[in-house]
Amino acid sequence: MRYFVESYGCTMNFGEGDQLSESMSAMGHEEVPSPDMADIVILNTCTVVDATEKKMIRRMSDLRRAGKEVIVTGCMAKIQAGRVMIRLPDSIIIPPEKYCDFQPMVSERYGIGCSPAENRQGSNIIPISRGCLGNCTYCITKFARGRLTSHDPDGLVSRFDSMVGGGAKEILIAAQDTGCYGSDIGTDLPSLLKKMLKNKGDFKLRIGMMNPSSLMPIADDLLDTMEDPRVYRFLHVPVQSGSDSVLVSMNRQYSAGEFLNLIGKLRLRYPDISISTDVISGFPGETDGCHNESLRLIETLRADTVNITRFSSRPGTEAAIMEPVHGRISKDRSAELTDLKNRVELENNQRMIGKKICRALITETGKEGTMIARTQNYRPVAICSELTEGSFVDVEITDCKPTYLIGRVLNN
Repeated sequence: MRYFVESYGCTMNFGEGDQLSESMSAMGHEEVPSPDMADIVILNTCTVVDATEKKMIRRMSDLRRAGKEVIVTGCMAKIQAGRVMIRLPDSIIIPPEKYCDFQPMVSERYGIGCSPAENRQGSNIIPISRGCLGNCTYCITKFARGRLTSHDPDGLVSRFDSMVGGGAKEILIAAQDTGCYGSDIGTDLPSLLKKMLKNKGDFKLRIGMMNPSSLMPIADDLLDTMEDPRVYRFLHVPVQSGSDSVLVSMNRQYSAGEFLNLIGKLRLRYPDISISTDVISGFPGETDGCHNESLRLIETLRADTVNITRFSSRPGTEAAIMEPVHGRISKDRSAELTDLKNRVELENNQRMIGKKICRALITETGKEGTMIARTQNYRPVAICSELTEGSFVDVEITDCKPTYLIGRVLNN
């Protein structure tokens, strides 16, 4: 049968979607480029915020009207299976902890296909664990993913080597929290990365999101891995708030000052390291003073990327029963945070104009005839040239926007 995997949400979910696609191909089913062409749609769901959950529900209704066979995976398959069954009563529902049973469950319903299996590189994402060690009061994902379960390092290295051997030039290491990898099996993230870096191939490796409390114990060893030029000098470390009282309510296990000290330590070792962070606006109990502390943190931090999200109450979480911030106030605060982060990001990018960048990797096709390259610190550069994905080029930064740089290829 023909199938299409439709993934939503985090990088890890997309990586797991690639693995589910490999399983379908291994069973002889044929992958097609769009859901319209498919007999089976694997809906790999996300439910991190209310708006995303509603989008998933609408998509289920669309697929049912289209007469598609649907396999529902991802977070909703675990924590909102009842809502799935209402809209797709005949679907197969496979939560993340049951992915080991994916092939027998699918083959029992749909049998084995006759298409030859292909070697798929997908998006070259390697999920290294499931779950985390945190207990954030706003997080619904913990109900879907559970406590930390790290994957076997030898298997991960084997998958990494297979991707490099298949020609992959950029590989993303993903998890709900990459920083806590291995603490349940007697190892850690830097040890895993060092094993991967024994591969002599020419590639770039991006380390995925990690919480500050997970990064702190491994920071020195993790920074050591960035001595290898094949590792992007980039980290995504969500702070979530600049207010210590809000961080306590979130149960984030660090203070704003400790977060800033951690980032200072990273920048002391690598002044050019690119930092991405997240901030939640309008968390229950957030006062004007708390909001102003988040504004000051963004101004002080001067991160290259700040993702602003308005608080979304999720059922079953502790934050769902806390006193909410009025929606209008939350919206206004989010807009103010966004205006500030856009200004800071633009100022950061403007300082890059005129700089020459060596060995930027072409990673994707951009808009309006551009290609996107990634610098050593993972900054995106839009280039108006016909270039091949996976190739390395030297570029000069000629202009910028708040969210990306603009450059031209230098003559070699």
